[in-house]
Amino acid sequence: MGNCSDNSINLILIRHGATKSNKERRYLGRTDESLSEEGIKELLEYKKLDRYPNINYLFTSPMKRCVETAKILFPKIESIIIPEWKEIDFGEFEGKNYIELKDDVRYQAWIDSNGTLPFPKGESREAFAQRCCSGFQSMIDLIYQIVDKCENVTKDIGLVVHGGTIMALLSHYNGGGIYDYQVPNGGGFVCRLKGWHHRPEITELKKI
Repeated sequence: MGNCSDNSINLILIRHGATKSNKERRYLGRTDESLSEEGIKELLEYKKLDRYPNINYLFTSPMKRCVETAKILFPKIESIIIPEWKEIDFGEFEGKNYIELKDDVRYQAWIDSNGTLPFPKGESREAFAQRCCSGFQSMIDLIYQIVDKCENVTKDIGLVVHGGTIMALLSHYNGGGIYDYQVPNGGGFVCRLKGWHHRPEITELKKI
């Protein structure tokens, strides 16, 4: 199995559709909010425009906004839940936006740190990235079991997750800073998975 090609897997990373909090530019992490009507409409429009490639397998965060997005975009494919891909816990910033936080000295300190400080009573960027990568390795373990990598056919694997999850995964497996990988709701990347089980690497990124 180790002699088979490492170039047979495409990853399609998609950020979930918009929620009410997203449109209000609030920090939406642990709150399990559903898609808004506007968010659903946007996804259906993107789908009508063939924005998303076809996929063979589908993995998602367990949160409603991701599961609902997956069902809209890929209704015939059963998704596999990766619990570690929940969005970051924003702690005491959860549900608030810039206007509500701008006079909070803790928020200003977080901004000044370029987002490296842990959120008050929440999660640190480092801890979040570690659990996202742990979930990614779990996904690879599952792929390793279900995909015949020696078959000369490219497999397309969809990930419907959070913006933060995409940023954490790509900065770790492709390099660069996390803010290099920001995408809007319904946006994402098509890329290649190389290295497979022992040293995975994500390469050849193209924005959706």
